[in-house]
Amino acid sequence: MATTTQALNLLVKHTQLKSVSLPFPYRSVTRFVWGDVPTYAIIQAVDAQGYFTHYTAMHLHGLTDQIPKAIYFNVEQPATGGGGSLTQGGIDRAFKGKCRVTNNVIKFRDVTIHKVNGQNTGRLGVESLRTADGSAVAVTNLERTLIDIAVRPIYSGGVAEVANAYKAAAEKVSGNRLTTYLKSLNYTYPYHQVIGYYMERAGTYSESQIKKIRAIPREFDFYLTYQIKNPSYNEEWRLFTPQGF
Repeated sequence: MATTTQALNLLVKHTQLKSVSLPFPYRSVTRFVWGDVPTYAIIQAVDAQGYFTHYTAMHLHGLTDQIPKAIYFNVEQPATGGGGSLTQGGIDRAFKGKCRVTNNVIKFRDVTIHKVNGQNTGRLGVESLRTADGSAVAVTNLERTLIDIAVRPIYSGGVAEVANAYKAAAEKVSGNRLTTYLKSLNYTYPYHQVIGYYMERAGTYSESQIKKIRAIPREFDFYLTYQIKNPSYNEEWRLFTPQGF
């Protein structure tokens, strides 16, 4: 009697069943698909609870004119304890260094897949969406996407692309939902200052959209991104930004 592996090998050899290998450095994945399956559908099959995020979510929501060659797929970590106390010196030291990024990256077809292990959020703000290639996928919604790209511009095309996304999203954003999500995520760092800055900088948000973000106290100086050289300082948001940005 044939083993499961032998049976699968026979099916791959004699039918339209295909074996697709996704050799991530951490937890390599193999999936079996029937016929020609779109890229997004294959990546979604890596983890049923995973979802597309950052630059990929920007693209799927029409917030960038670029066609990114990098795809970001988030599989949340198990719940852990909260962060520690915050000091100005700690913030300054952290943001003078490099931003931590995932090394769980592979080339697949014509894209680079970044498998991100983000914090446990209970899939906050994740919705279903059908892509242009017909794949049914999970993706962060508009407000969650705007938060994620402000927190990790390195996964989102950089600060200029993030600024453009905020401008493009203005007419569809719920300021209440954005603030509710931000409070639920409970970041140690004051990312509300980054988000408020992007919203105000866009010039396309109403005061009613920004007011709840504006109402959150700004107790520390903060940074738009990591390793800014010769930064400018925005007094309103207590935020260091790249010179000339």
